[in-house]
Amino acid sequence: MITIRTMTAEDYDGVYALWMTIRGFAIRSIDDSRVGVERFLKRNPDTSVVAEEEGRIVGSILCGHDGRRGCLYHVCVHADYRMQGIGKNMVVFCMNALKKEEISKVSLIAFTKNDIGNAFWNRIGWTRRLDLNYYDFTLNEANITAFNE
Repeated sequence: MITIRTMTAEDYDGVYALWMTIRGFAIRSIDDSRVGVERFLKRNPDTSVVAEEEGRIVGSILCGHDGRRGCLYHVCVHADYRMQGIGKNMVVFCMNALKKEEISKVSLIAFTKNDIGNAFWNRIGWTRRLDLNYYDFTLNEANITAFNE
């Protein structure tokens, strides 16, 4: 039986192990390190989620907000557990947690080459924005992105 619950810092090893199974998944050397995830969870203690079966983490979402807008990061479900509603249930969990914190709008970023992820977001009713450009600026060059092959 799959359990959906709030992510804690103690879940890091299981979440990281899950991330390593996801083909094309991008990991940042600092942000996605144990220290980086612990910092994120400390700032957002009630909004991130894991899906667990018999002690094994099979899905996860890092979810947080800045007081105005929520954001989902690293939404993933192990390939063996997809198409069972786990991803949607985790998203609903995060949306409810953000509503409790009075957040009214949520965003996420999906790589354009992530066909599985983009199909999921379309299927569960999210809207792709065509009216804006996404920009970012690197403050720490040591925060290197690596993609799982």
